[in-house]
Amino acid sequence: MLELLAPAGSMEALHAAVQNGANAVYLGCGAFNARQGAKNFTPQMLAEAVKYCHIRGVAVHLTLNTLVADREIDDVIQLIRHAASVGVDAFIVQDLGVVQLCRQIAPGVPLHGSTQMTVHSLAGVLFCAAMGMSRVVLSRELSRENIAHICANSPIEIEVFAHGALCMSYSGQCYLSSVIGQRSGNRGRCAQPCRQSYGYSRHDSKYPLSLKDNCLIHALEDLKKMGVASLKLEGRMKRPEYVAAVTAVYREALDNGEVTREMLDTLTAAFNRQGFTDGYYTGQTGPQMFGVREDKYDNPNWLKKVRESYEATENPLVNVDFDTTVTDQVCSLTVTDPQGRKCTVSGPMPQVARTTPLTEEALTERLQKTGGTPFACRNVTAKIQPGVTLSAAAINAMRRDALNQLLAMRARWEPPKLQRPEKIPHYEGRRASPSLTVQVTEMNQITGKLLAQKPEVLYVPLHILAKNPVVCHELARKVTVAAVLPRIVHDHEMAGLKDALKVVKDMGVREALVGNLGLVLAVREAGMRIRGDFGLNLYNSASVNLMKELGAKSATLSFEMTLPQIRDVSKAVPCEILAYGRLPLMVTENCLIRNRTGACACGHGTTRLVDKTGADFPVIRDGDKCRSVLLNGKKLNWLDRQKDLSKLGIWATRLYFTTENPREVDQVLSALANPPAFDPGSCTRGLYLRGLD
Repeated sequence: MLELLAPAGSMEALHAAVQNGANAVYLGCGAFNARQGAKNFTPQMLAEAVKYCHIRGVAVHLTLNTLVADREIDDVIQLIRHAASVGVDAFIVQDLGVVQLCRQIAPGVPLHGSTQMTVHSLAGVLFCAAMGMSRVVLSRELSRENIAHICANSPIEIEVFAHGALCMSYSGQCYLSSVIGQRSGNRGRCAQPCRQSYGYSRHDSKYPLSLKDNCLIHALEDLKKMGVASLKLEGRMKRPEYVAAVTAVYREALDNGEVTREMLDTLTAAFNRQGFTDGYYTGQTGPQMFGVREDKYDNPNWLKKVRESYEATENPLVNVDFDTTVTDQVCSLTVTDPQGRKCTVSGPMPQVARTTPLTEEALTERLQKTGGTPFACRNVTAKIQPGVTLSAAAINAMRRDALNQLLAMRARWEPPKLQRPEKIPHYEGRRASPSLTVQVTEMNQITGKLLAQKPEVLYVPLHILAKNPVVCHELARKVTVAAVLPRIVHDHEMAGLKDALKVVKDMGVREALVGNLGLVLAVREAGMRIRGDFGLNLYNSASVNLMKELGAKSATLSFEMTLPQIRDVSKAVPCEILAYGRLPLMVTENCLIRNRTGACACGHGTTRLVDKTGADFPVIRDGDKCRSVLLNGKKLNWLDRQKDLSKLGIWATRLYFTTENPREVDQVLSALANPPAFDPGSCTRGLYLRGLD
C-alpha cells in the first residue's frame, strides 16, 4: 500500500490529517525539527498524539531533522528516549550525529533520512541504508526517471514529496536565511527570503526564487507502479484546514484512481502560488515553475466546511468484526480488529420471545451503529438460538463495552528496551597555526603567485582537471591537488563523474573534496582519499567523528558554527574552515541564468540578483552543469584576524575564490602577509561571531 503521510504542526492539524485519511503523520517535538515556526508538540502532547493515532491505525513519524550542537546533545538524548518510550513509529533525521544516537538509544525505532540530507541518487540511498536507515526522503528536484531508477534498485523504502511548498535550493544546501538573517533552515528557522522580490542587476518586483507549490496528484499511479512507499504532503506551517483539505483530496485520488475538477479546485482553495507545478517530476524546469502566494481564496464558508471534516464527527477509520452468541445459556460479543486483537464481553441472559424473536438482521443493525467511535463494523457473525430475544439497550451496551475495551487495548504500548548511548569520544585539534588551503572555481585563478604560496591543498573543480589532463598532471607535481566534486550528481551523471575521477587519478590526483554523502562510494571506488566539504553540514563532534570512520583525510566544518563551537568540537580528523570568499548560499536545479535569458548563457559574464535593500548576490554555474550556485554579495573575510583562527585547533583555513579574476586572486594572497583594515561594506565575518538565532 502507498502510504499517505500528512503534516501535523499542531494537535488540531493532527486531528485534521487523521480524520481525512492519512495513513501516517509527521510532527515535531521541542527544538530539534525543521519547522520551528509551527506550534509543534510538547513531550506530554506527543504521548497524547501517539495514542490518538495508534488507536486509529495511523503511524507517527517524529522529525529530528535539524543540525544539533554539542551543547544540545543531552537534550536530544532525552527527546529520543521519551519519543521511543511513548511509541513513535519512526525518527526522521538529518544530522549524522543524531543518526548514531538514535541507533544506540532506540535501535528498534526505524530511521528515515530527511530531505535535509540532500539524498538525490541511488548511491546516496545506499549510503543511508548502510547507516541503518529503513527509508529515505528523496530531494524534491528529482524527475520521474530519477525516482523510478532509485526505486527499482533501492534496498530500503523511498518517500517522495507529492504536494506542497518547494524550496528553491536543494534542501540541506540552503544558507541564504542564515547568512543574511541568522535564521538557519538547517536549524529549523528559515525566514524564507526566497519568497521576497529580486531583480537581475537591479531590484525589481519579480520573484525569481519563489517556486509554485509542487502537485503530483496526476502521477499517483506512476508512483505506485514504481514502488514508492510513501507520499509526503508538505504543510506543518500551514493551518489545519489546509491539512484537512489536501489530505482528503489525495486520499480520494489514491482510493478511487481519478482526479476531478472539484478536487483540483479544493487544492487551489487550500493554498497556491499562482497555481501548481510538476516541473521537476516531468523534467520541465524553467520560469513557468515560479509564482507567489494568492490570498483571494480565503473563503470563510469554505474554511468552516473543511473544519467540519475533523471537528464535528469521528470518522470510522478501523474496520472491526463482531462475533456474537445469544442462547438461553450464553450471551457474549467478541470484537476483532485488523491486527487480530480480540475483546469479549458478556450481556444479560436472553429472554424467551413473547412476540418478535431476535434475528441476525436486527442484531447486525444494532452492532453497526458505531458512530462516535473510530470503528466501522465490517462483518457480523451471529449464533442465535431460535425463539429468544435481547433488548436493544442490552445489545448497545455490549457493543459499547466491547469497543471501549478494544479502544484501550489499541492504545496500549509495550515500551521498547532503551540503551545508554556511547560516550562521544573527543579528539584534540592541532596546536600549531593552521595551514592554508585554496579553492578555485576557474582555471585562470591558479596564478603563479598562488602556486608560489604552496598551499597545503589546492582544490580544483573536477571538470576542469578532467578537461585539462596535461595541466592537471603538472599541478599535481607542484602541489597537493584535490578534485572538487559537485554537490549534486544525479544517477544519469554518475558514469561521467566516475570517468572524470579515473582521468584525474591517472594524472596524479589522489584526493577528492566531497560535499554529498552519495559521492563517498564513487571516490572510494576510484581509489582516492576523501576530504569532507561544507555541504556535509558537520556541526557537532559525533558527525565529525564519523568522518574518521569513513576514512576521510580532513573535514570542513559548517560555516554556520561559531568560533567557540569550532574550538570545542572534536577533531577526529584534521578540520578546516572557510576563512575567505563568497559563501555559497544555494545550489539550484532551476538555472537562474537560463531563467533570465531563456537560453543557456552560463560562463558569459556574471549574473547578479539584487534584493530590495540593494544587496547583490552573484550567480555562477555549478561545475559544468546547468545548475546555479547563488553566492553572498559580501565576502567572508578573516584575513586580518588570523591569530584568532589559530586558537581553534583547526588544521587549515581555506581561501575560496569564485568571482575573482587573476589580479584579485593575487591581491588576496598578498593580503595574507599584510591584511588591510576590515571593510564592513564589502566584507562580513559570517556567522563565526554572530551565531544563529
